[in-house]
Amino acid sequence: MVLWVFSYGSLIWNPGFDFEERIIGYIKDYRRVFDLACIDHRGTPERPARTCTIEPKKGAICWGAAYCVRGDKEREIEAMQYLERRECEYDLKGCVDFYKEGDSKKPAVTKVLVFMSTPDPVGNKYYLGPAPLQEMAIQIATSSGPCGNNREYLFKLEKALSNIGHEDDYVIELANEVRKYLEISEGNNSPSYLSVQMPSNLRILETPVAVDS
Repeated sequence: MVLWVFSYGSLIWNPGFDFEERIIGYIKDYRRVFDLACIDHRGTPERPARTCTIEPKKGAICWGAAYCVRGDKEREIEAMQYLERRECEYDLKGCVDFYKEGDSKKPAVTKVLVFMSTPDPVGNKYYLGPAPLQEMAIQIATSSGPCGNNREYLFKLEKALSNIGHEDDYVIELANEVRKYLEISEGNNSPSYLSVQMPSNLRILETPVAVDS
C-alpha cells in the first residue's frame, strides 16, 4: 500500500506522522489563501485564527511537499486517522497531480491526497472567505489558541517555504503586514482587536492536537 499526501501549510514543517519519502514540488491550478477559520489550535470560537487552504486558480502553482507512507494497510490507516483529526476543519479531500521542479509536463506522482475546503460560508462553517489584507493581518496578529498564536503559524509557513526554496509572495505580503501591525500596536501600547462573528455550531476538539509547533 502507498499513500501520498500533499502539504502546503503546517505539514511542510511538521508532518506529525511517519513517512518514508518527502519530495519538494508543486501542484497546478491552485493557490494558497488564508481563508479558513481555526478555532481549536491557533484560535478559539470567539476569536478564530486564519489558516491557509487552497483554492482553484487557472495557471497558478502551489509549492509544498509530498509525503509518502509505504507499508501495510495499518500504517496507512494510522496516518489517515491522524490527518483527518488534525485537518478536521477541511471539509474536502481531493487527489491531485504532483510535479517536481524541472519537469512541468509529467507528474512525479499522481493521485496525491490533499486536504482543502469548500469556499462556501453557508455550507462550510469554517470558511471565512477573503478579506482586505490589513483586516486579515489584524486578525492573525491578535488571535491565539491552545497550540499558540496565529502569527507564529504564518511566520513558520513563511520560513518553511523559504527553506524549500520557493517563497510565496502572498504569504510574504501578509506576514509583513502582520509585522507592521505589531510594530504599531507595540508603539501605541494599545492593540486593537478584530471582532469576527462565527456560527454557533463550530466544533471544538476535546483534546487539541499540537499540529504546527
